[in-house]
This record gives sequence, C-alpha cells and structure tokens, in this order.
Amino acid sequence: MQAELTAERPDLPIQILAVNETGYDAGLGTIGGIGVLPVLQDTDVGGVWDLWDVTFRDVVILDGEGRSYAVFNLSSHSLSDDDNYAALKALFIAAAETVDAD
Repeated sequence: MQAELTAERPDLPIQILAVNETGYDAGLGTIGGIGVLPVLQDTDVGGVWDLWDVTFRDVVILDGEGRSYAVFNLSSHSLSDDDNYAALKALFIAAAETVDAD
C-alpha cells in the first residue's frame, strides 16, 4: 500500500510504519524478512501503545500534527477484502489531506 500511495499521491506526506509493542522485541531482528515496513520498537519510556490505546493489529493513522485521526483494526477488517483495503487507503489519504487544511 505504501508504494501505491507514494505513486498515486506523491503530493501527500504519507509514511506507513509499524510500532512493535513493548516486551515483544525478541523477534525484532528477524522481522525485516517478513515485510518492507520500517519498524519502531516501543519502549516503557515512549509508551506509544498505551498513549494510543492500541490493541493487537490496530492501524493508528495520524494527522499532520501527530494526533490520532482514525484507527483501523486488521483483525476485524482483513486487507484481503478489497473494500477494507480501499477503506484503509482512503483513511491514509484523508488524514494526509488534513495537513493542507490546517
């Protein structure tokens, strides 16, 4: 999806990355072989999962100010469903477009 968004909307500052939950970093060294997303490791100091009230497989979409714009859970909205894929992609675009609106 990142490649699609970059190609289709190069005018928008969209960057998808993963945030690994604190305490689940044992396999972090091998995660690069699974996909192409940059991965950040959450820490007790950062506490991103707690700040954003994340549940497993949540996609938290931030606006241009770094505030939560929307949450899309991949367990209940599989990206193998074309409608879900399109909905998530539209959320990324809408959130990025708020940068220009502010």
